Amino acid sequence: MHLHREKFITKGGPDGGDGGRGGNVILRGNSNYWTLIHLKFARHIYAGDGASGSGSRSTGKSGKDQIIEVPCGTVAYDAETGEFLCDITENGQEVVLLKGGRGGLGNWHFRTSTNQTPRYAQPGEPRVEKTVILQLKVLADVGLVGFPNAGKSTLLSVVSAAKPQIADYPFTTLVPNLGIVSYRDNKSFVMADIPGIIEGASEGRGLGLRFLRHIERNAILLFMIPADSSGIAKEYDILLNELRKYNPELVDKHRILAITKCDMLDDELIAEMKKELPADVKCVFISSVSGLGIMELKDAIWEAINDESNLIEITHRPMEITKKEEIDEEIDEIDEDFVDEDEDDDDDDISRYKGIGWDDPL
Repeated sequence: MHLHREKFITKGGPDGGDGGRGGNVILRGNSNYWTLIHLKFARHIYAGDGASGSGSRSTGKSGKDQIIEVPCGTVAYDAETGEFLCDITENGQEVVLLKGGRGGLGNWHFRTSTNQTPRYAQPGEPRVEKTVILQLKVLADVGLVGFPNAGKSTLLSVVSAAKPQIADYPFTTLVPNLGIVSYRDNKSFVMADIPGIIEGASEGRGLGLRFLRHIERNAILLFMIPADSSGIAKEYDILLNELRKYNPELVDKHRILAITKCDMLDDELIAEMKKELPADVKCVFISSVSGLGIMELKDAIWEAINDESNLIEITHRPMEITKKEEIDEEIDEIDEDFVDEDEDDDDDDISRYKGIGWDDPL
């Protein structure tokens, strides 16, 4: 609110300017970032406040926008409701995560014939706060799906320059690994290896639930089952069922089945195994050690990647948020079920052991 004051002008009237808008909080994709580690200690991010309007109908300065640089593949969720907010997939893509409030109108806007000197103004919109969860879902053309020790990391190390940890025990891979696979005529595609999936992964067992989100963006899914498995078709159905429980849209993606560790199989045994394989998916017998079927697998992957019918947009499912009150209730239930041992238990009485030699004075 401001009234005009100037020499030789006794009643200048209202001339209060509008307030400036508040700053926006913006997410911007940056291809130079690969993780969200740079935001680990930046838990509170504030955009600038808009300045108040001044005399001569001068509008106040707008608040400074706060831009958050994130890697491509970042997904934002509302921390209170778990609702999906936005998805950053391209370098330079900007999404307004939280819009700044509008500035209030100055008293100049409220002058009328009956109220020529309004001594009030419209206040600006208040500051808005929101808690957001950022998740990184890797961008890859091919996602490797299989049980632990199915040969996923070995395949990635053979077809690309990636060096994932490889060992002869389950859950060697604890974090997703990306590799660029070279193809004919200097072409290439990106392959993602995630930790092994076990039965019940969609319910939180093992490490699968934590990393299943990374295969949502893949154009195709490469199922990998070792040749020495007790039942290839059975394991394939288990893996497919876990993906269906996690996100039903994943089942619509193009799938390729790779039978790994086939270096010890002869043609006759391979022909017998083909009769028991699922009929609705392309199957390739490979060996990362001997190189058997690797080029055939690359051809099948490249053909599937370039098929436009395989480009399916996945709807990001809401995040499940566990509220603090629910956690406290579970802790209270555990405390009620816990029974303290009797403090006067005879087993804890050491007086009966006196006189057997170990406490005799020297």
